[in-house]
Amino acid sequence: MDELLEAFLIECRELTAQANRDLKGLANAPGDAALLDSAFRAFHTLKGSAAMMGFAPLERLLNAGEDLLSIVRRGDASLGADFLARLTEALDRTEAWLDVVEASGALPVDAPAVGEALATRLAGLLQPQTDQPETSAPDEWAAALAHRSGREGRLTAFRYAPDPECFFRGEDPLLLVRSVPGLAALEITPREPWGPPELYDPFRCNLVFEGLSSAPPAEVRAALRLAADQAQVVEITSAAAPAAARPEREAAAAGPTRTLRVDAERVDALASVLDDLIIAKNSLGRLVQARAGSGDRELSDAQARLDRLVAELHASVTRVRLVPLGPLLGRFPRLVRDAASSLGKRVAFGVEGEDVEVDKAVADALHEPLLHVLRNAVDHGLEPPDDRAAAGKPPEGRVALRAAAAGDQVVIEVTDDGRGMDPEQIRRVAVARGVRSADQAAALSEAEVLDLVFTPGFSTAAQVGSLSGRGVGMDAVRTAAAALGGGVSLESRVGQGTTVRLSLPATVVLTRLMVVAAGRERFGVPLDQVVETARVPRERLVPIRAGQAFVLRDRAVPMLHLADLLGFETAGHAADLKILAVRSGADVVGVAVDALVDRFDAPVRPTSGLLAGMPGVLGTTLTGDGEVLMVLDLPELIG
Repeated sequence: MDELLEAFLIECRELTAQANRDLKGLANAPGDAALLDSAFRAFHTLKGSAAMMGFAPLERLLNAGEDLLSIVRRGDASLGADFLARLTEALDRTEAWLDVVEASGALPVDAPAVGEALATRLAGLLQPQTDQPETSAPDEWAAALAHRSGREGRLTAFRYAPDPECFFRGEDPLLLVRSVPGLAALEITPREPWGPPELYDPFRCNLVFEGLSSAPPAEVRAALRLAADQAQVVEITSAAAPAAARPEREAAAAGPTRTLRVDAERVDALASVLDDLIIAKNSLGRLVQARAGSGDRELSDAQARLDRLVAELHASVTRVRLVPLGPLLGRFPRLVRDAASSLGKRVAFGVEGEDVEVDKAVADALHEPLLHVLRNAVDHGLEPPDDRAAAGKPPEGRVALRAAAAGDQVVIEVTDDGRGMDPEQIRRVAVARGVRSADQAAALSEAEVLDLVFTPGFSTAAQVGSLSGRGVGMDAVRTAAAALGGGVSLESRVGQGTTVRLSLPATVVLTRLMVVAAGRERFGVPLDQVVETARVPRERLVPIRAGQAFVLRDRAVPMLHLADLLGFETAGHAADLKILAVRSGADVVGVAVDALVDRFDAPVRPTSGLLAGMPGVLGTTLTGDGEVLMVLDLPELIG
């Protein structure tokens, strides 16, 4: 892909996400001048980028949206539901076209006609609002200007709308404005929406100047005396704008923020080199331990400093890889609206947590699983409008996508207020499809029953729809979460709705590993999977059915041998068994190993090639002596 086109796509996706967030905020706070200005700037920059790339239909559409926001900023129209709906529609079309451009390098063939139709609908909203008063209070525009500027205290506001024919009289509106004493703020907007470039008339003035001055009103009127019939001067007293309405000014006061856009592949390469550095550091640590008896204090101190510096470097690279979830979450409103429209359903979709940051690898891997969950929520979670009305619900269903940080984890929830999932129906389907026997299904708790929807191919839908089937794809959701080192759970109440919750690591961190032996082989086990370790004499083992168990802290714990789970022969028959107590679901299971070898921090890389997707394997790492160590997922091995 051309570098210029790639940069264009990156910038435009960021700007469309920003504009969508601004419009969402304006839906709740139509008078928020800061959000309105931010949305206007996003449309303006998007339009300029589209023009630079020669995408005329996209430029035409965005220009119409910019005109609409300009009218609202000037106070000549209110930002109603129709305005927001049309602007959101323009952004949806922009996102769809960006997808096409990314795939083919050009806009679709119908873009000129579609863009012109959407632009015409936007322009239709610029007609005078008959239900608005013809004139507003004389100080409303002045108060709004002061609010946007953030200026405080006693000020003089002026609004100067030059006559369109002023150039023919030799007047210079900008020179006149510059003569205003104590000029503290100035905004220049078009009097009327800019038309197509080919119709632009450079001999007509289409500008309106609004400004604030610290000088008394009399001095401002004197400066504008040559255009007194075209100017308004108002004295106002302005308070500080709310903190939430002026984030950019606060950021400016805190000092400039320097940013650098770096290719993601370079960051990934840096992280890969850092992984190798950590492995080399572990190897050096083994040498230092081997010489610990020599009394070489200087070598030990150097090793300690290296450990600290590598840990700081790892933390820094981890922070560099953090990205906000906003661009990812911003892609779903359009997809949900399209899905609901194709199904004839009405959906109110809300997104929260766009500012939550996660590792880039996590953000990149989340799109497909979240898409599965959202399609299920809209297709099979929400009832049709008539069914909702019969159940006493509003015809418009609600789906919410929320992200929140929880320590070193990020929790993402998809909640709907639909029909919910019936545990008894799931039991019946599980028995009918042979997933569980009748006795097994009857013995399952409600949580265990709901967990069956993650079984590959399992679905409770009477008919599989064109978008999804409840449970179809849910096994992929759990697989994706597990690949990221997280998990997924489900809660549901009949008639009230369903919540799917993904808990994932926010960052790619070093894994604390315990090295154990099974037969003649060594394996790594993440320490967070081990509740505790114990040494159990063989005489304390109690036979239970075909297996064995032992008592740990007044609790009977079943025991398995890691060598048996892996198909190896055990290395010996020591008098005492070395046991790893591992949590498997709600139970604790003992896993006997032949030896506890070592503990160290290391990056775990996912398996690839023939080992990709192998059950019970999380990944691989390298030990200090250069040996490849396979890292096991004990709960999955236990089953």
